[in-house]
Amino acid sequence: MTGKDRIVAERGAGRRARPWNLYVGGALVGLTAAMALVSLVWLPHDPIETNVLHRFQGPGAEHWLGTDQFGRDLFSRILAGARTTLAVGVAAVGFGVTFGAVIGGGAAFLGRWTDELLMRVMDAVGAYPPVLSALLLASVMGPGAVSGTLAIGIASVPVFARLTRASILSLRAADFVEAARALGASDARIVARHLWPNTSGVLLVQATITFAHAVLAEAALSYLGLGTQPPAPGWGRMLREAQDFLIFSPYPAVFPGVAIALTVLGLNLLGDGLRDRLDPRTRRH
Repeated sequence: MTGKDRIVAERGAGRRARPWNLYVGGALVGLTAAMALVSLVWLPHDPIETNVLHRFQGPGAEHWLGTDQFGRDLFSRILAGARTTLAVGVAAVGFGVTFGAVIGGGAAFLGRWTDELLMRVMDAVGAYPPVLSALLLASVMGPGAVSGTLAIGIASVPVFARLTRASILSLRAADFVEAARALGASDARIVARHLWPNTSGVLLVQATITFAHAVLAEAALSYLGLGTQPPAPGWGRMLREAQDFLIFSPYPAVFPGVAIALTVLGLNLLGDGLRDRLDPRTRRH
């Protein structure tokens, strides 16, 4: 093979190795984020304003996605629902990452009976379904986005705790960590300079995937009446309200379902793309 042929082959392999899932996932997630940001400054109609004279309208110039059983504009409700979905997802995943990283890191460093105790507690928390947690919190705090967010966040803590613990335990035995310790580096410096930078990438990938689960969980809780409460728009709640009126118009159920599906698909593709990009075993230069 000549030098020119080798260059052409390398360029072709580089094109094939492009992380299309990262780009497509990022575009879908960016679309949802753009919808949420736009809803903060502009909405074509009031998402909770009812007009029974305009109910069950199809997509048109005045109502781009049609209206629901109360005559509310579906496009405005989809935009406002994106804001609710992302807010719940960010808060729940942030809660899970923060407490999971602290618990997992503490278990890995303290070891012995502390490690065993913390991991058994995480096993117990992980075995508790988020729906039951939401029911328990709703009975104390009342149903709503806050109790739903806490339920989703608590359910995600064991995932990040186990991942942090496993990553730190494997890194503590690495040669570069042993070399840093031999040079007199303190535990705090080892964590800040070596362990955390090598763990954060793994947590970022898991956070993206957990975000997708949080979107589905928020929609499920809202569907069951334990999440976002009316009249505030939520994609899961919109599906619940539309199911009894499918014979009159499918649009109130189709568009929230499509929004949920595309957001979850985008987050899963983004997580896969980040994993391929950050994992040195699959990353290509």
